[in-house]
Amino acid sequence: MRERSAESLLDIDSPAVVTEAAVVDVSIIIVNYNVREFLHQALQSVRRASAGLNVEVIVVDNNSADGSTEMVADEFPEVTLIENRDNTGFSRANNQGIRIAQGRYLLILNPDTILQEDTLTTLVDYLDRNPEAGAVGCQILNPDGSFAPESRRAFPTPRVALYRITGLSRLFPRSPRFGRYNMTFLPIDKESEVDALSGSCMMVRHAALYHSPETAESLALLNGRASGENIRSTDSGSGAGLFDETFFMYGEDLDWCFRIQQAGWSIRYTPETKIIHYKGESTKKGELRYVRLFYGAMATFAEKHLQSRYSRLFTLAIHSAIFARASLSAVAQVGRKVLRPMLEFGIVFTVVAALGTLILGRNGQFPPPMFFLAVAGGFAFTYVVSALAADAYAPANRRRIVPVWRSLAVALVVMATMSFFIKDIAFSRLLLPLSVAASGALLAFFRLSARPPAERTNERVLLVGSQSEHERLTRMLANQPSGLIVAGYVEVDESRVRRARANKPLGPLRQLRDIIRLHHIDEVFFASSCISNQEIFRQMQLLRDLPAQFHILSDGPDIIIGKASIHDFSTAPIVDAASAVQSPRSTIARRAFELPIALAWLAAYPVCVLIDVVKPRRRPLRKLSTSMASVLLGRRALVGYDETGSFIPPAEWRLKPGVFFVTDAGKARQDLERVYWFYMQHQSSAMDWDIMRKSLSRT
Repeated sequence: MRERSAESLLDIDSPAVVTEAAVVDVSIIIVNYNVREFLHQALQSVRRASAGLNVEVIVVDNNSADGSTEMVADEFPEVTLIENRDNTGFSRANNQGIRIAQGRYLLILNPDTILQEDTLTTLVDYLDRNPEAGAVGCQILNPDGSFAPESRRAFPTPRVALYRITGLSRLFPRSPRFGRYNMTFLPIDKESEVDALSGSCMMVRHAALYHSPETAESLALLNGRASGENIRSTDSGSGAGLFDETFFMYGEDLDWCFRIQQAGWSIRYTPETKIIHYKGESTKKGELRYVRLFYGAMATFAEKHLQSRYSRLFTLAIHSAIFARASLSAVAQVGRKVLRPMLEFGIVFTVVAALGTLILGRNGQFPPPMFFLAVAGGFAFTYVVSALAADAYAPANRRRIVPVWRSLAVALVVMATMSFFIKDIAFSRLLLPLSVAASGALLAFFRLSARPPAERTNERVLLVGSQSEHERLTRMLANQPSGLIVAGYVEVDESRVRRARANKPLGPLRQLRDIIRLHHIDEVFFASSCISNQEIFRQMQLLRDLPAQFHILSDGPDIIIGKASIHDFSTAPIVDAASAVQSPRSTIARRAFELPIALAWLAAYPVCVLIDVVKPRRRPLRKLSTSMASVLLGRRALVGYDETGSFIPPAEWRLKPGVFFVTDAGKARQDLERVYWFYMQHQSSAMDWDIMRKSLSRT
């Protein structure tokens, strides 16, 4: 196996080294990301399809955490392997392979594909027979054997996109006008010239990247035996160029085919051979990020190639579609978060409205509209805001009753106080106490009747630390009826990953996200002897969207810091995780505290000006008032960091610049990082209020 460092391949002008005596017919470039089994299958099919040809295979791995690189090194030593330290994206990784490729032809191949034994020879022969063709693709089959329509495509012009969006392409697939998107009007067994091919399997003439057809013919590059290095050395600058690295994933094949045609070459489809494509397996991550990448790629293509030829209206329409799709996803996410507060708001509102109607109905009266708006609505709204501030809707608190009664008590006090000042909402002295009792009973029933989280058995555990800490955790859990299975460990010291001979780690710390996902990890244990609390906090922030629970394996005694309700080891007691590392308040809880204060402060601006005139201050209250607008807009936090200070917290801490500063809590300034870290560990609405009080007392 030939290995190359990723860093040496990023410069397009870096010289390539010819390592084969004979000219290579095909350079196969495969970009891999965490699909080891599919890659193994693809490489085996490449071996069988290479008979009679001089083939080189280049695998560019985008920091896979599933053992892909080890598999290639052990089982396919003939493959040139490029190992990237992070996920550089499809376009950039392919370019790394193209820059060192020596073949007359380049096959861009997905790792989740299987070639027929004749695929390579058929495509090579086709390009040899058709010197005007810059690229050729073949039939792509779905795993069930059906024809994949993306085998041949048209560019998304306004007319083609309109037929696709309105469904006319599906209603009239045989129409040359309406069925152009996937060219369904053409028989699948008919050779044809097309707009674009799928990047999952596309053979491209190497010379087309650097020359026009006329230049290539004059240089005898069309059917000659020139190597990739010779093709590049005579670069005329009139070819299609490499992949556009603006496209991280999706859309890059459309863009490349467009530029190949602009350079004067044709794009062809041939039905003479087939491949199988396990569509989406190489990018099936289940994350909204990939949805955004797909729609973003379509927008980039439209802006790059269609705006000058068509009206700006089409580009605007694409952006509108992207915004609508992203908005739907965001609404769905927000909806899942606000569903429970909305349900509890409805319960409280209904109780207050019903009791008010009954009480006033005894005298033959019906509550006026103000009652439903101010009393029922105000009481329910105050309850929900108080519950949000108390984090009562966090997954761990959803079945707890104490936050319900506390929030109802707050609503009772607020509404009773307001009734003294606003006589129009003072309907009945019995209403509010009865509402608290009835709402509390119904909310308790609602919470307790909710289905509890399913108890998981045989949970998979991952240790983040070292081999010795992994062995210690394994011993601790060995004789305990915990139902935990230690899946392995992640090595914090990356230099030890390669050196390990026995009990090898699953990967380095930079691959933690992918390791958790690929190995279906339920519990992550951070070894405090190997990783700092600040780094643990950073990792928890980066991984907060994954369904894993986090614990700390303490240095010294066998103590695991985590949630006490999970497991109880007689030899490894669990203590509250907040004593070491605590996830920050939810955005909803923080905003529920900040918004009322910011609104009240802005409303009191005239009073602040008057106070400043009577008693000048170091930080005038009127200036603090103007900063509250930034709090309402979410640009600042009520309590945050000082932008002019000597210490700016890391971005992973999610602290914003503040109107009041964390450092206002005390006089110590010698270790600002420790002050901010203490705040991150213990932050709460009560602490923010205390910081504000102390800051104002000194101004």
